[in-house]
Amino acid sequence: MTQNHRLRRVVIVGGGTAGWMTAAALGRFLKDGYTKVTLVESEAIGTVGVGESTIPQINIFNRMLGLDENEFVRKTKATFKLGIDFVDWKAIGHGYHHPFGPYGVDMEGVSFHAYWLKARAMGLTDDLGDYSLQTVASRQSKFMRPNGQANSPLGQIAYAFQFDAGLYARFLREYAEARGVTRQEGKIASVQQDGESGHVTSVTLESGQVIEGDLFIDCSGFRALLIEQTLKAGYEDWSKWLLNDRAVAMPCTLGGSLAPVTRATARPHGWQWRIPLQHRLGNGYAYSSAHVSDDEALADLMGNLDGQPLADPNFLRFTAGRRKKSWDRNVVAIGLSAGFMEPLESQSIHLIQVGISRLLAHFPDRRFFQADIDRYNRTMTFEYEKIRDFLILHFKATTRSDTPYWDYLREMPIPDYLADKIDLFRGSGRVFRENEELFNDTSWFAVFIGQGIVPESWDPMADAMDEGLFRARMAEIKAVIARSAQAMPGHMDFIAENCAAE
Repeated sequence: MTQNHRLRRVVIVGGGTAGWMTAAALGRFLKDGYTKVTLVESEAIGTVGVGESTIPQINIFNRMLGLDENEFVRKTKATFKLGIDFVDWKAIGHGYHHPFGPYGVDMEGVSFHAYWLKARAMGLTDDLGDYSLQTVASRQSKFMRPNGQANSPLGQIAYAFQFDAGLYARFLREYAEARGVTRQEGKIASVQQDGESGHVTSVTLESGQVIEGDLFIDCSGFRALLIEQTLKAGYEDWSKWLLNDRAVAMPCTLGGSLAPVTRATARPHGWQWRIPLQHRLGNGYAYSSAHVSDDEALADLMGNLDGQPLADPNFLRFTAGRRKKSWDRNVVAIGLSAGFMEPLESQSIHLIQVGISRLLAHFPDRRFFQADIDRYNRTMTFEYEKIRDFLILHFKATTRSDTPYWDYLREMPIPDYLADKIDLFRGSGRVFRENEELFNDTSWFAVFIGQGIVPESWDPMADAMDEGLFRARMAEIKAVIARSAQAMPGHMDFIAENCAAE
């Protein structure tokens, strides 16, 4: 019965990272002849192209597509990433690392976090990062893929990538077109809807060509051509918590550290990112236009580059928030058209990936059952809101008082979920991952401690371990991590040997 109602034509509006990630996934799973997939984009319309840093979940997407990782790294001129360095967030002159892997190992059913908090109260002066292989390795500019040893930190290395977003889209375009996806060049002049249901039936290009579809996927970026301009899905504005509404991006020549990390440096009116690639550095400044002008933001960015500029500045405008409905009728918004908070914690590409995976899990036929649409929207709302709260934590937990920007953020009311999470941690040092939210207990712990939220106590179960054994195990964990990092090759040496760009 479903066969009679199957989708025959899927139209993706817009290319870039979101469009070609979606096209690649549909090309992988919608076999030739089952559903025709067309992507419409125009060379005359630029893409945002600053989403160059990722988190480890992208490995799931790459495996789903069956990509050869070395080829992927070579063609996108990528580097590897073990975490994020945060500079000047808690206070000017202070820094910390948010690693992708765990701290230490849990012992006797109790989180390592509790043991570290206990050791700290007993006078331990070791940095939390000394118990993270990713942190120690990144500080030494080391990298390797996990080696398969079950009982070694080297067997469990979580990592992500930093790549050229334009090259990534091109790489995925080649992949998608090889699997039957058709690319149509052209600007969309108008959108047609069914008079009764309101479903989008076709788009008409400036050339007059009409492209019909059953399902339309809006990857048109901030324009949100279908989901908002046509269907008026609505937008939930989160700018009262996430002040930044502008960004300026500018690549520069290589210079400074090429460690496998993205660096996020807090500035007087926002923050600056630094992303090392094989051939250049990606840089940008996300800021609040209510607190600093575009010219001043650009000057601040250019005054803090590690190399010479390679292109004119690219200014972006956005409002932090999400679409009230990511899926409305027969239109699904993926990427910037569905929402955008800002690039902090490298979650933008992950939200594209989640949108795609949830679409595949709820893939419709031409009847478009409302229950599937409603569930998709509920799960995407949860994903956006929990990421939002994690981002807010970085701005809220600060002692900075050098500008009105930071004064507002430090004192602002915050969502109840985040307030409850902070209260729980302030008391017992406990943090829990709720319903598979993106950021796990290690991520929350890293930012809580890194931003200066120190709990009054720790899980009392940690007190059950004999003190002598406890001290010995803490020392052993630290030593094993130090030896493991020492055994790793240099980050750029690893790339040169395995996946250097041609």
